[in-house]
Amino acid sequence: MVKQNLVLTQREDIEAILRECTTCRIAMIAGGRPYIIPMVFGYLWDDEGLTLYFHCGLRGRKNRALHENPVVCFEMDIEGKLMGSGPVANRYSRAFSSIVGEGRVEFAESLQERRSGFAHIMLHQTGRDDFIYENAYLAVAEVFRLRVESFRAVRKLPPSPAFEPSAMVEISGQMDNDDLIDSLDRG
Repeated sequence: MVKQNLVLTQREDIEAILRECTTCRIAMIAGGRPYIIPMVFGYLWDDEGLTLYFHCGLRGRKNRALHENPVVCFEMDIEGKLMGSGPVANRYSRAFSSIVGEGRVEFAESLQERRSGFAHIMLHQTGRDDFIYENAYLAVAEVFRLRVESFRAVRKLPPSPAFEPSAMVEISGQMDNDDLIDSLDRG
C-alpha cells in the first residue's frame, strides 16, 4: 500500500517523471506465463488521456503476446539516492519517482499511424522532431500505442538536511522532557 502523501496528483509533477524516464517496462501474459520487458517509449498526453508509444519487430514473443491479449500493465521509474545510516536495516530506504498503470495495446494499422508513433518515440528519446521515416522501414516495424486506462504516480524524496539521520540525536534510556530538550540543544 502506498502512503497517500507520496502520491502525485498534479499533472506537471507527473509529466516531470514521464519526461525524465526513457525506459518503460511492459508486463503481459505470453504463453500463459508472466512476461515483462523494458522498452524505449514516447508519449502523448492530450484531452483523450495519456498514451504511450512503442515499437518492435513484426514477429516474436512480445508481438505474439500483445496480439493475443492486449491488456497490459506498465512501470517506469527514476531511482534516487539511498537514505539511511547505521546498523539497523529498517532505517534505510531509497528515494524514487515512479508511474505504474494499466491499459490496452492498439497496433498501428497504416504507415501514417506507424510514422506518428515513431515521431512520439523519437521526440521523447531525442528531443528532436525532424526525423525521416522511410516507408520500407515502416513496413517491417510494428508500432503500438498503450492507451492508459489508469495509473498512479508516486514520489519519495530524500529528507531535508535538517532530518538526515546523522543530524538526529540518538536517545537511549529513560529521559524526562527537560533531559530531552537539553540533549536536542547539544545535538
